[in-house]
Amino acid sequence: MRDKLYINGKWVPSVEGKRIPVVNPATEEVFHHVSAATAPDVDLAVKAARDSFDSGVWSSISGADRAKCLREISKKLTEKKEELAKIETQDCGKPYREAAWDLDDVAGCFSYYADLAEELDKKQNKPLKLPDARFKTVIQYSAVGVVGAIIPWNYPLLMAAWKVAPALAAGCSVVLKPSELTPLSALELAAIIDEAGVPAGVFNCITGLGADCGAPLTNHRGVDKLAFTGSVDTGRRVMQAATADIKNVTLELGGKSPFIIFDDVDVTQAVEWIMFGCFWTNGQICSSTSRLLIQEGIAAKVLPRLAEETKKIFVGDPFTERDPSMGPLVSDGQLKRVLRYIQLGKDQGATVLTGGDRPSGKGFYVQPTVFVNVRPDMTIWREEIFGPVLSVMTFKTEEEAIRLANDTVFGLGGAVMSDDRTRCDRVVKALRAGIVWINCSQPCFVQAPWGGMKSSGIGRELGKWGLKNYLEVKQVTSYETKDPWGWFIKSKI
Repeated sequence: MRDKLYINGKWVPSVEGKRIPVVNPATEEVFHHVSAATAPDVDLAVKAARDSFDSGVWSSISGADRAKCLREISKKLTEKKEELAKIETQDCGKPYREAAWDLDDVAGCFSYYADLAEELDKKQNKPLKLPDARFKTVIQYSAVGVVGAIIPWNYPLLMAAWKVAPALAAGCSVVLKPSELTPLSALELAAIIDEAGVPAGVFNCITGLGADCGAPLTNHRGVDKLAFTGSVDTGRRVMQAATADIKNVTLELGGKSPFIIFDDVDVTQAVEWIMFGCFWTNGQICSSTSRLLIQEGIAAKVLPRLAEETKKIFVGDPFTERDPSMGPLVSDGQLKRVLRYIQLGKDQGATVLTGGDRPSGKGFYVQPTVFVNVRPDMTIWREEIFGPVLSVMTFKTEEEAIRLANDTVFGLGGAVMSDDRTRCDRVVKALRAGIVWINCSQPCFVQAPWGGMKSSGIGRELGKWGLKNYLEVKQVTSYETKDPWGWFIKSKI
């Protein structure tokens, strides 16, 4: 496993020689160290990115040529799927089978944006229809510049792909800063990008702490665009940093997504999607449908089955072949955070239907937990926990469900389940969220936009919207006639 910074096409130690321990969340043991970048390293990485961008070695070549490299990256990711999935599991604790599934999406992301890079060539210099025949206007698309990309620890490689693939497709140069908790797969991605023939300086990867590395990157005057996925609090700081020189910003932040279950659903299907919506990725997912709203008429059937099935989840070794299973939370700090919320739920009067404890032994494990008798003013209902904790309320009417669902500062995702499609369509229209699922929860496709409303962020990733994040639109207007303009200088008769 790699341990150095990747700057300007070379593997280098940090300027100050600092290192960060990497902890296996399943064993609580340090198994690796990586370089800890600080401000001088950020300067070097941004300079490399700026020089490469300004030289045109990547930004000025055709989308078709960039697509060749992107497809090669996708190919190499597929070839190294097993190795990368093992690193991802060891680094962040998610079950191996989930990490392997993520790798398919990572490779698919680079392949998808290779196609869009080629299509970008065809869109260049397309004319607009104007009311004045003396003028001609065409539209050009150019890369936004140097991108500072900061990614979280729950989907280390996938979140890198969501930013790096469209940025490279657009012609940008990138400085990627992964979470200090999960730095390893990003360094492997850097090696793959290098092997794929992307020129030196176009992609750089610097590992380090948020205060020492992330903050200098967000404040750097050499960065044109900031793309951040993480907490609302950190997102605010990123926005504040961007105001100094009016940086272009994309933010994908937190969520507290509702899942509305009406009384005409199949109980087995409902329980399956409820569990997938909250316990996938060990519950550490920004779009988690962790607020469950069940119509009163079916609650007595859904809740016992939900408790029964949740108790069947094996909590332990993320490399287990037991299915279903959950691995550990990413860190000791995250475990303490989740346990604190669970205790707070108990203290405020909610009832634990199942779970609520930490299994004995080593590892940052917590049982998947379901709370009932939850009130809308309770902390576990209102705040993002980022763990496998589900809070349940019941409702009588559709109007009540929508009101409870929208009563949040977040607006990332939401879900509704009913056999009545007309009702589902009404609920979808009423929910204030950027992503809404019908009769399911959490499916994500690279072709579809991803992002939220309200405090859940600004902008959209993935799909064609993801590419637009990294493009500037330029209108080019020319005067197409030899006739004098004659505004200030009048023609002689």
